[in-house]
Amino acid sequence: MPVEIAPLIVSALLVPEDFAWLDALRRAHFPPERNRLPAHLTLFRHLPPSLLPELKHRLGDAVRSAPPRAETAGLIDLDGGVAVRIASPALEGIRADLASSFRGLLTPQDQAGWRPHVTIQNKVAPAEARALKSHLETDLRPRPLRIDGLAAFAYRDGLWEPLSRHMFRR
Repeated sequence: MPVEIAPLIVSALLVPEDFAWLDALRRAHFPPERNRLPAHLTLFRHLPPSLLPELKHRLGDAVRSAPPRAETAGLIDLDGGVAVRIASPALEGIRADLASSFRGLLTPQDQAGWRPHVTIQNKVAPAEARALKSHLETDLRPRPLRIDGLAAFAYRDGLWEPLSRHMFRR
């Protein structure tokens, strides 16, 4: 039976405490019938599967330094949802280096400007999203967010199949 060829996704790996906090927000506010994934901070949404060997190599190189500093930096209105904005110049630099390496192979979405975020609600009525954003803004303050590593996944029917994990040096 032939192996299904699936696009590749690259995501940052958060430390367990930060992941748990963001995932709890997502589980509380994302429509349950559509919430097939845990909270995630995606760097690339659709890389060609043929890049996997080179991608693993480049992710391994990218994590040879200390983890990038990051923090939550407010909320993003997704029109039909809400996301926590992530500020991390160092992670943006890592992504830019990877994007440069894969120039010409990126989809238009991955070529466009990157807005680091973790989606906690999506595909709801705009009024519902605005109400959640307003509610969350009363309590959400900037806080450090720790990034443990980078990971590659295969996108299979809406789910992410783990392919490799690359951890930053501490």
